[in-house]
Amino acid sequence: MSKVGAIILAAGLSRRMQEHNKLLLPIAGAPMIRHVVETYLGAVDGEVCVVTGFQAERIETALAGLPVRLVHNPQFEQGQPFSVRAGLLAPPMVDHLLIGLGDQPQLTQGDLRALIAAHLAADVAKISIPFHAGTRGNPIVVPAQMRPQLLADKTNPGCAKFTRANPDQAQHLALPQAGFYADIDTPAAFAAFQNTTTK
Repeated sequence: MSKVGAIILAAGLSRRMQEHNKLLLPIAGAPMIRHVVETYLGAVDGEVCVVTGFQAERIETALAGLPVRLVHNPQFEQGQPFSVRAGLLAPPMVDHLLIGLGDQPQLTQGDLRALIAAHLAADVAKISIPFHAGTRGNPIVVPAQMRPQLLADKTNPGCAKFTRANPDQAQHLALPQAGFYADIDTPAAFAAFQNTTTK
C-alpha cells in the first residue's frame, strides 16, 4: 500500500496582502495555515512537513500542537522554488508527496483524497497535476523517487520549471473541484472567500 505525505509551503512574504500575513488570517476561527494543515492531516497517511520562512515564529505558533514537522527555508526571500527545495531536502519517508500551498483554504479533505486516488490510478511514476478548463492547480503529487531530479537545478529547483521542461514526466488529472485552483493572495480575494463561506 502506497504511503502519501505532504510538504506544505508556508514561507512566502505575503506582499500582495499589504500589511497582513495572509497565512495568519482567520478561517473558520483558526489561522489560515492551521486550517489548511489540518485539512492535509486528515487526508494523508504519512508525515506532513511545513516549510516556514517569513515570520516563521508566528507560523510555528499558529501550528502549535499539530503533529507536523517544521522545516525553515533560510532562502525564503528568493522565491517558492527554494521552499520546495527545503521541503524536498527533508522529506517525509513516504512513496508519494503532495506539494501544496498554505493559502488554499477552499481545499477539502475530500478534494485531496480525490487527487491521491486519481494519481494512484494513473502513472504513479509521473508527477500529477490537477487540471481543469486549461488551468493547472495545486497541490501536485510527486513520486518520492523523483526528488533527485527536482533538486538537480540549483538555480531553479522544484517542480514548476521541471514539469514544463519535461512534459513527459508529468500528467494532468481532470479534477474540477474549485479548491485546487483558488488561493488567497490579496485582500479582495480574502473578502470574496469570506463572502462565499458566510452565505
